[in-house]
Amino acid sequence: MAWDRKQMTARAARELQDGTYVNLGIGIPTLVANYIPEGVHVTLQSENGLLGIGPFPTEDAIDADLISAGKQTVTALPHSAFFDSAQSFAMNRGSKIAMAILGAMEVAENGDLANWMIPGKLVKGMGGALDLVAGVKRVVVVMDHTNKAGESKVLKTCTLPLTGKGVIDRIITNLGVLNVAEGGLRLVELADGVTDSELRAATDATIIN
Repeated sequence: MAWDRKQMTARAARELQDGTYVNLGIGIPTLVANYIPEGVHVTLQSENGLLGIGPFPTEDAIDADLISAGKQTVTALPHSAFFDSAQSFAMNRGSKIAMAILGAMEVAENGDLANWMIPGKLVKGMGGALDLVAGVKRVVVVMDHTNKAGESKVLKTCTLPLTGKGVIDRIITNLGVLNVAEGGLRLVELADGVTDSELRAATDATIIN
């Protein structure tokens, strides 16, 4: 057993701290907006120019002009603000955002992050992840622990081009939660039904006690 995507997202939402500004990356992280814990008030930022993202819209409330950086339709809140990309990237680079919750293709035990391209495949560009990991105070990654071939994506060293070096604080996968620490990754929590030995067997990175 392991967490499904909804459970991973709900676990990532528990990282949110009341009163903070948070950026949600493309993919699984965008779902965090639907799982904000009761009593926690955060302001979600989208790098395409929206501060104050609400939950995904119901079918009768979809506005095709209101989208996130991942091109998904979103909702605005009464306090939402709209601005240009220059101001958005200035927020990211200027440490105005407390935390980023991002997806990843690979992560390394020293906190390196690779989440923007696979060599030889067509990509539109790095996007805002480079600015985010350089400027935010805390980076949490949400991802599957292994690829479709069953190979670990939690590595000693990333093989793909890096988005940032030593930038990750916490990794949440379908198998559990790991912190980046001196000497490797420290196990924080196991997913439901997953044993310590199962997580270690699926992890290429060093896990320290």
